Amino acid sequence: METHGILNPRAGEARFTLDRHAPSADLADVVDRYWVVRWDLRDAAPFAQETLPHPCVHLVVGTHRPGVHGVGTRRFVAELDGRGWVFGVKFQPAGFFPFFGCDLVELAERELPLDEVFGEEGAALEAELLPLEGSGASVAIVERFLRSRRGPPDDNVALLSGIVELVRSEPSLSRAGDLAERAGVSSRTLERLFRRYVGVSPKWVIRRYRVHEACERVRSGAPASWPALAQELGYFDQAHFIRDFKSQVGRTPAEYAEACAKALAEKARIA
Repeated sequence: METHGILNPRAGEARFTLDRHAPSADLADVVDRYWVVRWDLRDAAPFAQETLPHPCVHLVVGTHRPGVHGVGTRRFVAELDGRGWVFGVKFQPAGFFPFFGCDLVELAERELPLDEVFGEEGAALEAELLPLEGSGASVAIVERFLRSRRGPPDDNVALLSGIVELVRSEPSLSRAGDLAERAGVSSRTLERLFRRYVGVSPKWVIRRYRVHEACERVRSGAPASWPALAQELGYFDQAHFIRDFKSQVGRTPAEYAEACAKALAEKARIA
């Protein structure tokens, strides 16, 4: 299972379940996936699951922070307690624009109720989904809603999602100017397109995916050479890498590696 963006996923394996579903072909250009999280901690201590968000909007229904979640630049902490569930739609990086119709930067760092974004239809969608508690029928209902709300075709949606995927898939790509050159546009145009369609800057997306990649390397358990990793991910030096990592993850790379090792040892002990 892909774990990019999930901080220390092994720590949460015994606390909740995560299921993912692919979108229908006609919505795959705007929807990355549907996901369902369920937990039952009534006989256990609360658990804080940390994630480092992707540059994507999420539509969420359930018992924990329902609504439309714009791109969050800070570490996201889900405080799970008791019994609950969440059904979510993860949009492609520029995929929410056809449903929102305004610059996505207006949603950055914000969580809005569905009825504030979609009006009465949003409230009706939430009412229809809540009794299902994330069951399989939820996907068909959401897809019907999305098809009815989708705006006119816009070539920039696929273009911007593709550019973000380029950043994700090429760890050595570390400068916004280089990204603009690869995309065939000026730096100013790329900045404007990102604000409108993604909601954050190209520089922020590059930094976030470099830290995602670093987290994956650390979690793999491979011996870490911080200077070598910093250089491979395009940082000027080790100090810049460690500072950037800590500002996003909340720990230094060494502290994060220690937390992951502890979670793996705990999992082995329980097993």
